[in-house]
Amino acid sequence: MTREMTLSIREQDAGKTLVAFLIARFTYHDEAAWSRLIGDGRVRVNDRAALPETVLRPGDALRYDASDIPEPPVDETFTLVSDDPLMMAVNKSGNLPCHPGGRYFNHTLWALLKERHGLADPVMVNRLDRETSGLVLVAKTAEAAHNLWKQFVSHKVSKRYTVFVEGAFPERAEASGWLLPDPVSVIRKKRRFVSAEAGGAAPEKAAEWAETSFERVRLCDGFSVVTALPRTGRLHQIRATLLSLGFPVVGDKLYGVDETLFLRFCSDALTDEDRGRLRLRRQALHADYLRFHHPRFGALTELTAPLPADMASLLPPHG
Repeated sequence: MTREMTLSIREQDAGKTLVAFLIARFTYHDEAAWSRLIGDGRVRVNDRAALPETVLRPGDALRYDASDIPEPPVDETFTLVSDDPLMMAVNKSGNLPCHPGGRYFNHTLWALLKERHGLADPVMVNRLDRETSGLVLVAKTAEAAHNLWKQFVSHKVSKRYTVFVEGAFPERAEASGWLLPDPVSVIRKKRRFVSAEAGGAAPEKAAEWAETSFERVRLCDGFSVVTALPRTGRLHQIRATLLSLGFPVVGDKLYGVDETLFLRFCSDALTDEDRGRLRLRRQALHADYLRFHHPRFGALTELTAPLPADMASLLPPHG
């Protein structure tokens, strides 16, 4: 099946050559492969043939025929939670990327929404990590996307996550501080959380302020069920914060009990002992609640998603 992706070039990507942009955004092809695809007409800029050295400008429309990309398998399960002409909410599995990137294109929620629901250009308003299950808001129009993004940016959206962490978590914890690149980690994308007084100066230019409230729901055998209420929306915020507090997320290969598990996972070298330490095949993080105002009518909207079966299977029976 031919699948085409359309991207609008942002200000921060303007000035890059077409091939440089593609190498950075979609790492499953090298420069030679991308140059061949451009030459074959599989990549077009503003509906015209382009060259690898074409310099991109803000607002350029890039079209990419993504047929026949080798991609890892995913769990394509997602269910509709709500649907109307402006927006859709879905509950996605814990092994499904939201948006194309890295090694994934066709095996994404974005592509599946186009295929199964006929959405021309679905916009993920709140993107979850591939291994995070739960609620994703999808805007169907530019108007709805702008309205919902504005609500998220202005902290008018209430978000709740259920997360399983290693150890006995305290009844409550407040975490306010900075998210920074982790200079100690061998994994470039890993972040660390540094606690700080509210309003304190950023320790470095790349620092991002993050606030999360945590509440323990249940103590289990060696791990805790915790509710996380993030007041900001930073990349890896909950996972990095919990690791810094000494309670790594169950099943998390990057922010879990041992980051070398992530390296072995990437090389398909996890052992049975590794899997036992992880407890779960993916990070035990689930986005189970959203409250916001409808983008057109303003009505207060509350959405919930039940705990998925894989996480529920770790829980001992009540009684």
